[in-house]
Amino acid sequence: MMVKRAAGLRLLRSLMRSGKAQQRVVSKVVAQLFAAPKAKPRPTAKSTVRPARKAAAAPASVPAKVAAPHVPASPGKWLASHFTAPALAGAGAARRMSYWLYLPERMPDPASGAGLPLVVLLHGCQQTATQLAQGTRMNQLAERSGCAVLYPQQRVSSHAQRCWKWFDHATQLGGGDVPMIVGIIDKVQRQYGFDRSRIYIAGMSAGAGMAHIVALNHPDLIAAVGLHSGPAFGAGHSVMGALGVLQHGAGARGERAIHDILQRRPGFPGMPTILIQGEGDRVVRPINQGQLLEQGLLLNGLPAGMAGKAGSVPGGRAGSRKAQQIQDYYAGRSLVLRVARIAQLEHAWSGGDPAVPFHAGGGPDAGQMMLDFFARHRRAPA
Repeated sequence: MMVKRAAGLRLLRSLMRSGKAQQRVVSKVVAQLFAAPKAKPRPTAKSTVRPARKAAAAPASVPAKVAAPHVPASPGKWLASHFTAPALAGAGAARRMSYWLYLPERMPDPASGAGLPLVVLLHGCQQTATQLAQGTRMNQLAERSGCAVLYPQQRVSSHAQRCWKWFDHATQLGGGDVPMIVGIIDKVQRQYGFDRSRIYIAGMSAGAGMAHIVALNHPDLIAAVGLHSGPAFGAGHSVMGALGVLQHGAGARGERAIHDILQRRPGFPGMPTILIQGEGDRVVRPINQGQLLEQGLLLNGLPAGMAGKAGSVPGGRAGSRKAQQIQDYYAGRSLVLRVARIAQLEHAWSGGDPAVPFHAGGGPDAGQMMLDFFARHRRAPA
């Protein structure tokens, strides 16, 4: 461990060259990855669905300056519950994961059989589900778009800063927290009759890495994925390895990991993906987006190095909207990959509430971009 910490300090000094504006963020990332999980009592009470408090108290492990915020009021229902996975033989006690669910005001009649689409949104390190809901304003966007939003929350007992372990090899193969997240999706889908052909997953930073893993291991369940400032898939496998991926991508290991996915799953149905990345991100550097694009081409049966249909959107006055470059990739007439590179954006959700850490005001609105992309896709029955 002392060797790892010494190497981490050397890497931290190197990362500090990224500029004063992001020094504090980079320091947090290193601290988060080196943090040890804290033990937490596991409640055994039966799961219930209850209205969430408008202002939830921050967990003791989360700094006061990122305390769980008030989630803006919306006309729909804001519910909190948890999912308990049964204990496996030799694997210790049952595991429990909390989640929040937003249901829009207008729900279809269950008798009609017309279920709503469901968007699963995963937070990053040092975030909670409620912070992500406020920062992204996804509940308000979902109300207008007519979909539900599910927010699973990483356990402090798994990681002291609630980081999803996207770099863990067993997790990348579909273990770790993947079955918990899929179990929550299945639970709410059965409870509320969501359209199983329109289930989508997205995330920010470590949440993006985890969203990608869930999608790749359950392509029949997930119709499309949205990755904001996410790491390339298939590498890491240790704390130091994770730091290397954030700064340099996955390299050749990432390509091999995708080939392994395709080999384990003959007839992989493809995975429509939208990639959003800030050009000024020094925490998860843009090289990761380039490698995620190459991975997406492989997953969707498109030629490596294929050129996309390029477009651009100019910035607004006084920084109200940042300029962005967009590349679209089609399989036939279907848009299967959209790559958005946003000028001057650092490590933050674009178009979010700037009062919440890791969210940037102005635009473009990453949440709306994802919902627009998801609306193009549905998963055909297996």
